[in-house]
Amino acid sequence: MANLRDLSKRKAKFVSGHRACAGCGAAICARQIMLACPENIVVGLATGCLEVFSTLFPYTSWNCPVIHNAFENVAATMSGVERAYKALKKQGRIKKEMKFLAIAGDGGTYDIGLQSLSGMLERGHDILYICYDNEAYSNTGFQRSSATPTCAETTTEPWGKARRGKMVNRKDLTEIVAAHRIPYVAQTAVGFHTDLMTKVEKALKIRGPKFINILSPCVLGWGVKPSDTIKVGRLAVESKFWPLYEIENGVYKINHLPAKKVPLKEFFQLQQRFSHLLEPENKDLLKRWEEGIERNWQNLLKKVKCS
Repeated sequence: MANLRDLSKRKAKFVSGHRACAGCGAAICARQIMLACPENIVVGLATGCLEVFSTLFPYTSWNCPVIHNAFENVAATMSGVERAYKALKKQGRIKKEMKFLAIAGDGGTYDIGLQSLSGMLERGHDILYICYDNEAYSNTGFQRSSATPTCAETTTEPWGKARRGKMVNRKDLTEIVAAHRIPYVAQTAVGFHTDLMTKVEKALKIRGPKFINILSPCVLGWGVKPSDTIKVGRLAVESKFWPLYEIENGVYKINHLPAKKVPLKEFFQLQQRFSHLLEPENKDLLKRWEEGIERNWQNLLKKVKCS
């Protein structure tokens, strides 16, 4: 990745003046993603938080070509754009090299956009798809998505006597994408800008479909202080809640090994959505969470060893 001096000289392709919440993880993601992108890039932007706060007509924070489409079809839209580019280039009507990027939240990726994404991956389009994962439908009021963790409180699955937050496990989309056997798959998080930007730069140099899943804290939905967004992102990784790893041509590599595992409690206690798990009567649920995290980590270590 370029050093900070070089990065400061790059043309900003995602600029200030948008209407994101203070401390918004998606806004941080977008700025860092676009700093890692080359000049000739076309972005497909699914309906969602990022699109809503950055493209309110007649204003835009995108200093590059952007296509806004529906919630569920950014992968299909960019598949068409990429094929049109190849056709025009073959005809000699376009000379320059271009890159293609699709960006969507977890609602438009894990859920209603999964079919579109899977088709893009299976057909082998030369596109980087990035999911900014805030683990719920944040744009419409923080309803649960299939990315929402177990026991997390949302507006559609609150914590109480009748309902104990989300009652099923979250979907492991990174591994679902990896099952398509594409050239490059990765996880990263807000709070690890070098890792995030390095993976974006690396992915864009690889031919074929690529996918990066970015954990992106939502200040309002997660119930965190705007000043704690980066801290929460880092704790997610240090507690092994969200490992940083990549899969290149089927080979697993962990990008960050926590020097000392941070207790999951430290990650949860900064978020209102998990506050109930810190109550004494719910210590068994917290213990189950910790055991699940460690089990997933050990499984990841096995995949690294075997690949």
